[in-house]
Amino acid sequence: MQLDLMTIPLSSLPLLASTTETADGSLVLASVLLSLVVIYFASKLGGELSNRVGLPPVLGELVGGVVVGVSALHLLVFPGENVDASSSLIMQFLQFSDGLTPEAANGVFQAQSEVISVLAEIGVIILLFEIGLESNLKDLMAVGIQAVVVACIGVAVPFAAGTAGLMIFFGISAVPAIFAGAALTATSIGITSRVLSELGRLNSKEGQIILGAAVIDDILGIIVLAVVASLAKDGVVDVSKVIYLIIAATGFLVGAIALGSIFSKSFIAVVERLKTRGDLILPAFIFAFVMAYIAAAIHLEAILGSFAAGLVLDENDKRNELQEQVVPIADMLVPVFFVTVGARTDLSVLNPAIPANREGLVMAIFLVAIAIIGKIVTGLGVFGQGKINRLAIGVGMIPRGEVGLVFLGIGSSTGALSKPLEAAIIMMVIFTTFVAPPLLRFVFPDPDINLVTVSSDKPALED
Repeated sequence: MQLDLMTIPLSSLPLLASTTETADGSLVLASVLLSLVVIYFASKLGGELSNRVGLPPVLGELVGGVVVGVSALHLLVFPGENVDASSSLIMQFLQFSDGLTPEAANGVFQAQSEVISVLAEIGVIILLFEIGLESNLKDLMAVGIQAVVVACIGVAVPFAAGTAGLMIFFGISAVPAIFAGAALTATSIGITSRVLSELGRLNSKEGQIILGAAVIDDILGIIVLAVVASLAKDGVVDVSKVIYLIIAATGFLVGAIALGSIFSKSFIAVVERLKTRGDLILPAFIFAFVMAYIAAAIHLEAILGSFAAGLVLDENDKRNELQEQVVPIADMLVPVFFVTVGARTDLSVLNPAIPANREGLVMAIFLVAIAIIGKIVTGLGVFGQGKINRLAIGVGMIPRGEVGLVFLGIGSSTGALSKPLEAAIIMMVIFTTFVAPPLLRFVFPDPDINLVTVSSDKPALED
């Protein structure tokens, strides 16, 4: 699942219009360029430092985002409660260097934030396309039943335990407790798949189960979110909407898989007729973006569409060449996603000196415990596998990342969540997002030891 983004005003983009009363196009471009400089610097520095101490580079990108974001330097911030243009050091710099007036700053700040958010969304779409190319459809299907079991456990256990615990131990009413329980069901496929790829474990048996379960978990999460959103809005569940989502999600994935063998041959035939630059990568991206659009149009998630596109294009003779061409593009856009996730993370909710945070801290400890235990037990659902790292499968399902923030955003917009409960969910998302990468490194200590691989002739992509 991805972050909920606001629509970009076309007039705020320099390539589509010159200037408007709300945002000067040249200043929007300047602010976006400065933001990208900050993002790339934070991503590279954080990734290098993380790699040198033996941790996955993606963790360094997340930490780098926290450092440059709202929790520390305020170089990369986004509109929100108590956050406007005056909170952004980039906006302050533009006021000093380019004559940006305080009155116009908010318009430029809004447009800049929307552009960066969209780039982050494109980044995660490309990441899942890359992961789909790197995965093997036959291998995923081979662990399909096990992935379904793992996903169902990973949704049911934390949802039931979190909802019941909040109602029994904290006296939370049913609707907000259900919303918080729903947030516990999420799994950030983007973060987990990136770490597995960096560790060279994406094509291991464990990696395939985690990836398949995360995709199914994402679908189940969409359905759970639709149910609780209906409950919060109307007090009743829209059964027809739930049935629609189940049919749409199942039909989309089955259709994408069935399309694979047919489309791959047509894709190669088209590519071989093209003679200009981008003869392979551009048709591939056209297909990936069309699939992402279709997924979004039927109220699923765009990243599911791009992942399915990667799986389909994996089944052709040019997959290795296509992987090589996708990597540099992913290197440009994927860090925008991870740094943005970190930059949006407000660590001030962890400050116990603020009285309003204390109740949330207690609930956060409970939610974090349920969030970790509820996913670790998913490894117990793996059956018929003698030599397999069940702990690694559970750990791989832990990070909530941007997915948990979507649940929080929907719950907050309905007014169902109290401030302490909102703070508790935020802290749960922060902790699970940051603890999962080093834990995965710990449970996969050496890529050459106890690695149970599936049949695949594709090397894992290097970071």
